[in-house]
This record gives sequence, structure tokens and C-alpha cells, in this order.
Amino acid sequence: MSKINFQNVHTMIGADAIIEGPIDLNEGIIIYGKVNGDVNTKGPVRIAQQAIVEGNITGSDIRVGGTVNGNIQSNGQVVLGKKSILKGDIIYRKLLIEDGAQFEGKCDIILDDDSSSSES
Repeated sequence: MSKINFQNVHTMIGADAIIEGPIDLNEGIIIYGKVNGDVNTKGPVRIAQQAIVEGNITGSDIRVGGTVNGNIQSNGQVVLGKKSILKGDIIYRKLLIEDGAQFEGKCDIILDDDSSSSES
């Protein structure tokens, strides 16, 4: 299994919490509850197995264990866990979809500028 570094996680949404509106952070977040809105951070994002996010997620590394109804964008790695449900598109550098994950959407990889200009 792929490891994501969650050392910079400074925010946690508890299992009984419901957050309305967008969340904007500079560091990482772990969500155990429900978020109705976008999650934007420069750090890693972890969506726990029972968690639900109704919105888009942007972060450095993203691991989904629960349910996300929205798009995911990461300049690093995206992991869809074996019990995850994602209805939305993924933009990523590295992608891992575990056996059992449910995914409905499309994937787009972020290419480095160097690789596209090497044909000159």
C-alpha cells in the first residue's frame, strides 16, 4: 500500500461534525465527519471511511476512504481506498485506485512542462 506523509496535518473534522461552506487551509486536514463545501489546502487531505465531502477537494496528496461527490485535484498523489466512493473527476500526478473502490468520472494526469517541450 502506498504511504502518504500526514505530518503537516493540523486540522481534524470530528466524526460528529457537519461543516457548511468552504474550508481553506495552508496545512493538512483529516475529515471524519461531513463537509458541505469545497476543501482547499496546500497540504495533504485524508477523508476517513465514514466521512462525506459534498464539494471539490484540492491538496498536495489526497487519500479518500469515504465518500466524495466532487472533483479532486492534487499536484501529488491521489489514493482511492478500497471502500471509497468518488463521483467526480481527478487531476493528479500519481494515482492509486485500490480494489473495491467505486469511481465515476474521468482522470487527467498533470504532465511536467519539461516532458511536453522535449520534442523541439
